[in-house]
Amino acid sequence: MCGINGIYGLSDRFKQESIIRTMNKCLAHRGPDDEGFFSDDKIVLGHKRLSIIDLSNAGHQPMFSNDKRYCIIHNGEIYNFKEIRNQIKDYIFKTQSDTEVILASYTKWGSECVKYFNGMFAFAVWDNMKRELFIARDRFGIKPLYYYGKNDLLLFSSEIRSLLSSGIVLKKVDENSLIDYLRYQTVHASKTILKEVFMLMPGHSMTVKENQVSIECYWKPEAAIENSDSYLQICKSVNELLTASVERRLVADVPFGAFLSGGIDSSSIVGLMSKVSTQKVKTFSVVFDEKKFSESEFSKFIAKKYNTDHHEIKLNVSDFVNELPNALNAMDHPSGDGPNTYVVSKATKNAGITMALSGLGGDELFAGYDIFKRSLKLKNSSIRKISQPIRMAAGNFLHSVKKDSGSKKLSKILAGEKMSFNEFYPLSRQVLMDDVIEKITSKSHLPENIVSTIISAFDVNENEFLLSKVSIAEISSYMENVLLRDTDQMSMAHALEVRVPFLDYELVKYVLSVPDKFKNPVTPKKLLVDSLDNLLPPKIVNRKKMGFTLPWTHWMKNELQSMCEQNLLSLSRRKYFHEKELQKLWARFLSGDKEITWSRIWHLVVLEHWLSKNEIDD
Repeated sequence: MCGINGIYGLSDRFKQESIIRTMNKCLAHRGPDDEGFFSDDKIVLGHKRLSIIDLSNAGHQPMFSNDKRYCIIHNGEIYNFKEIRNQIKDYIFKTQSDTEVILASYTKWGSECVKYFNGMFAFAVWDNMKRELFIARDRFGIKPLYYYGKNDLLLFSSEIRSLLSSGIVLKKVDENSLIDYLRYQTVHASKTILKEVFMLMPGHSMTVKENQVSIECYWKPEAAIENSDSYLQICKSVNELLTASVERRLVADVPFGAFLSGGIDSSSIVGLMSKVSTQKVKTFSVVFDEKKFSESEFSKFIAKKYNTDHHEIKLNVSDFVNELPNALNAMDHPSGDGPNTYVVSKATKNAGITMALSGLGGDELFAGYDIFKRSLKLKNSSIRKISQPIRMAAGNFLHSVKKDSGSKKLSKILAGEKMSFNEFYPLSRQVLMDDVIEKITSKSHLPENIVSTIISAFDVNENEFLLSKVSIAEISSYMENVLLRDTDQMSMAHALEVRVPFLDYELVKYVLSVPDKFKNPVTPKKLLVDSLDNLLPPKIVNRKKMGFTLPWTHWMKNELQSMCEQNLLSLSRRKYFHEKELQKLWARFLSGDKEITWSRIWHLVVLEHWLSKNEIDD
């Protein structure tokens, strides 16, 4: 796990070397163990290293091939690097690192090498003979890769802040991305909040040669043809694939552990770790003095069951509030989520752990969110047969009675032309509705909904694979653009590597091929629980889903009120916002308006904090 930087096409070599050193300084938190540079007439590369595999100096980057033709910088881990290494007989390896395996793979297979890798990665290879740059990102975008390209110049980095430090990138907000952020508390790749900064999409690669840039997709999470296996065989295969995934992710030359909340996902990972690991597993849980916010009963239960070396990170709500400024300052891209990951990552790192496993991805893959049940319910609902005007009237009446955010969303769903999944899903994750956004931005016409665009591209048979379509939608929107981005920036703020076994692409591909009849979540994550035999006790399976629940509404009306008001006032004075309407929104929240919950305000507070801290102009 590291940080990478690169500049291609800058003619002044002295200037590009100076800039790359400045960019590297911005990534110091990502790689405290080592630093390296490479420069040539056309290219300059920078690297900050967090040593996980092969801790020796032999793992130094940039790393060169034996004939010095290729140079690589790499952020991430290739879990199957030993298997790949055994396939490459004509390369003399000098290290035990996965980075050298990427280099050897590129030497052998060129751009096709990415199809062999099972891992999380963002890397760049410079071919000194062809004068060609190749950049690739892993299938789910677990590792970030941002870039700026203009006038035959390309800059790329693990973080936006590093690009901004170059002095080359324009600090301007992209208007369409701003609307995307207001809708979904994030900006969906390939866009970012900035006008000229983009992300390389997950499962994509980029080739740059003679100032020509080409981007190709090498993988996307589409449901395969129907799986003909029996339910018994499906459960057996899921067990084998997930166990293998956990085992792969335990390869490390540093102390490791796992995040443990006591929910189904984290308990599954800890149970499997205990099963395959040769050493006692270290587990970490955030617990609160206030019982209604704490999951300690369940995390302790699992820790005892699997005899882990358990660490409780005890906080009261004021401790969490005190960490918020640090968490906000750690954000590389604005997001409405993330402080919880910051807190647990900090405590885990302080306990001497450099790598931790997480249960992230379990909900998306095994139908753990309510959106899965609602999608099935909508598909089979007779209300879709009722005419649109009647449905619209019923929705408006319901909203007039309940007057909360849920009924407002439902009224918009009922007003849909077909009440199809493609109409329903984009509304399900939307934070601020379009009518509110139009008021606070004084825009009468909003750009196309990005989530609608994303899911319209999915070619999935909804009759048999609707749950797989929901999984792909969750993976391609919320998970990739909120959860994974937040996990990376908040964990790497403390130089902690987080690995996610549920996102092994072989496991994901298999589960997406399982028809709805075997995945229907009649009980919590039925397929996952059944696949793990007796690994998960009923106490964990049947517990109420809690998540990282905190008293945000109370904080924002008390301890955080001053900060919220200052940021919202500053935001309202930016040219994209209507000052009075934004202040009205805040007043509605303070008055207890059920339509304006804390999450519909907080991402606005975060946005202004990020824009101000990074000195972004309107």
